[in-house]
Amino acid sequence: MIKIGQHNTLQVVKKVPFGVYLDGGKWGEILLPIKVAPKNIDINDTLEVFIYFDSEDKIIATTLHPYAKVGDCAFLKVVDVNRVGAFLDWGLGKDLLVPKSEQYRPMEKDKSYIVYVKQDNEDRIIASSKLDYYLDKSPVPFKEGDEVNLLVAETTALGKKVIINNTHWGLIYSGDIFQTLNYGMKTHGYIKSIRDDGKIDVVLRKMGQDNIRELALRILSEMHKKGGYLPLHDKSPSSDIQQAFGESKKSFKNAIGYLYKRKEITIESDGIRTTDQAKGDIPL
Repeated sequence: MIKIGQHNTLQVVKKVPFGVYLDGGKWGEILLPIKVAPKNIDINDTLEVFIYFDSEDKIIATTLHPYAKVGDCAFLKVVDVNRVGAFLDWGLGKDLLVPKSEQYRPMEKDKSYIVYVKQDNEDRIIASSKLDYYLDKSPVPFKEGDEVNLLVAETTALGKKVIINNTHWGLIYSGDIFQTLNYGMKTHGYIKSIRDDGKIDVVLRKMGQDNIRELALRILSEMHKKGGYLPLHDKSPSSDIQQAFGESKKSFKNAIGYLYKRKEITIESDGIRTTDQAKGDIPL
């Protein structure tokens, strides 16, 4: 079963001077143009291709990887605007249309926006910036502590709204942010809590002892790169710690306290130093 706007593994059924045709099941034979076909491809070979519609709305295959597929949220740049809508660069020859009716607010050329990639009623691939229509439409599939992919969206009075795994809105509170988070940035984080109303709170680092051990390992790694010494300690300014590790001073103090108890480091007046018996084999 062919999935439009997704990667599919298909078999070559015919070779022609301008490319190869793939077995598209109910969609018939699907052309893979020669300019994107692997060299020495032959009949009965299989390969992974992305299926979409070309500028004439004919189904076509490519070995190129677009910046997003159907069901994804992505941060894409507008390359043109006309009476039909806005056209986004998504890494393929044919730009991705955001119809005027699917624009949360009018889009402008050369600006970038977060959009949701979908199919319209005629199976054509389009995008929408009306994200609320496509997010939070299913029961929360996460539990506390789950690692998730995040796409940073708008800033609110409470912190940063993020899109979790292309499906749900989440919030990172300002007090949990210790690094720069720009609109459209991709990162990963962890589910902090799921409230009674279904809203989801997210953090950027593992919580509790897991976060302490992970940070401790990063600190040790950085110390080894710098000859076993780091000019940071429990009295260092929060800004210096944030710049070096993207963490709060409290987390840093807990991590070096953990390393000190394990006799991995010594704490000096102007920094921390690895001990002769430091192993760096912190269990995570």
